[in-house]
Amino acid sequence: MTTNRLIARLRDACRRFAGANDGNTVVVFALSFIPLMGLVGAAVDYSQANRLQTSMQAAADTTALAVSQSAASQNSSQVQTATDTFYRGVFSNPTAENLAVTGTYSGTGGSTVYVRATATYKTLFMGILGFRTLPLAAVSTASFGNSRLRVALVLDNTGSMSDDGKMGALITATNNLINQLQGAATHDGDVYVSIIPFVKDANVGSGNYSASWVYWDDAAKTDNKSWDANNGSCSIGSYSTRSSCTSHSGCSISGYTSSSSCTSAGTCSVTDWDDPPTQNGCGTCSNGINHHQSSCQSNHATWNAGTWTPGVWAAGTWTPDNHSTWNGCVMDRGDPNAPNTNNYDTNVTTPSSSNTATQYAAEQYSSCPQSVMGLSYSWSDMHSLVNSMSPGGNTNQGIGLQLGWMSLVGGGPFSVPAEDANYTYQHVIILLTDGLNTQNRWYTSASSIDTRQSMTCDNVKASGVVLYTIQVNTGGDPTSTLLRNCASSTDKFFLLTSASQIVTTFNQIGTNLTKLHIAR
Repeated sequence: MTTNRLIARLRDACRRFAGANDGNTVVVFALSFIPLMGLVGAAVDYSQANRLQTSMQAAADTTALAVSQSAASQNSSQVQTATDTFYRGVFSNPTAENLAVTGTYSGTGGSTVYVRATATYKTLFMGILGFRTLPLAAVSTASFGNSRLRVALVLDNTGSMSDDGKMGALITATNNLINQLQGAATHDGDVYVSIIPFVKDANVGSGNYSASWVYWDDAAKTDNKSWDANNGSCSIGSYSTRSSCTSHSGCSISGYTSSSSCTSAGTCSVTDWDDPPTQNGCGTCSNGINHHQSSCQSNHATWNAGTWTPGVWAAGTWTPDNHSTWNGCVMDRGDPNAPNTNNYDTNVTTPSSSNTATQYAAEQYSSCPQSVMGLSYSWSDMHSLVNSMSPGGNTNQGIGLQLGWMSLVGGGPFSVPAEDANYTYQHVIILLTDGLNTQNRWYTSASSIDTRQSMTCDNVKASGVVLYTIQVNTGGDPTSTLLRNCASSTDKFFLLTSASQIVTTFNQIGTNLTKLHIAR
């Protein structure tokens, strides 16, 4: 019941008393006056106490947020002092007596500050009912960093990025974004970042040449598109691929182009005076004068025969180069001549040595970009990688996106730090490209490549990863329907028409991502 209603009822009772003629009215009124006045006073006191408590709660909320900014770097005494000082600075009502403020900090499950304020209110009217004071209390919690962030930066390094200042702007924008993300981390591990430069291929690191997730060739040696089939030497000459080598016959000794001339020729294990070598001259004479077996022996000297190896006419034999000479580039996962029916190029199925379609196919791509970096908080290494990026090669957004997703979940080239159950995690991919798809492992048709990538986009979003897509369109290309539909929502697709917009867009995304403060 409100104060006004109580007063109105009291006024009505007084009017009735004035007109009453019963002899006991005075007695009844006298007996009821004290509790009636107590009730009216209680309403007044309660209203005042409620206003005080509301003010105390607002001060507690403000204090918790303010103290949480620096609490992680302070000891418990400093947190208490900071809490008490700040609270009393924003709340100073003398009617709240015996004010006590406590502040504590916890680093479990994030950085959390707990603020509690207590006081007493000295009643004006309720004392006649035996309640001389009312207790007041306010509690607030502010948590910083309960949400952890894992971000994959999938960055176009293709040849067209050299135009219109785009590569320089991308390097600047990415370095700025890395700094923003670093600034959002209170502790190591609050923010992890992976970086995936891509062209037609991606570079997973040449040092991984013995890894079980790299595909080199099929067991039957029939995949003429494999790394082993295109990097090696031929036994019969200068053929540069396995298919061209094994489809031709030749002589084991260079310079002979027919079977008869090849088999009549040969090589000698010792110095032969004949040029080309002959079987009769393959050896040495004890007199040091004669250079053929017949003349040596006719002069009663001893002939010491060398080993004569006749030429062999046969199909070429192909010897692959050592895998340690690989430059680290890989193509899309799948079968040699087409995507696999299980669509491994569009998902994050763990690679298996028993299923070559799940492995990353090695390629000695001449425009191999900088090597990918898995999730890390080594900020200096990130800057070094980004500063080393340079443009070259054709465009295959799909392999960059797939590897970016893989970098968040682990498998193949990536090991992923375990997630702590005390935190919530945001998983984000930022895909930037300046051109339309031009080539992947199987296709040079943009529509065919786009179809594969569209499947990857759908799979990424279905997994709960937040996907930003950025088209840098300085050349008047059409807006990419693929990239627009690929983004998690319309506000996460950005169409840029100048290189400078890369910097502002990355800053905008970084600002959104670094909002890790959660107040409750």
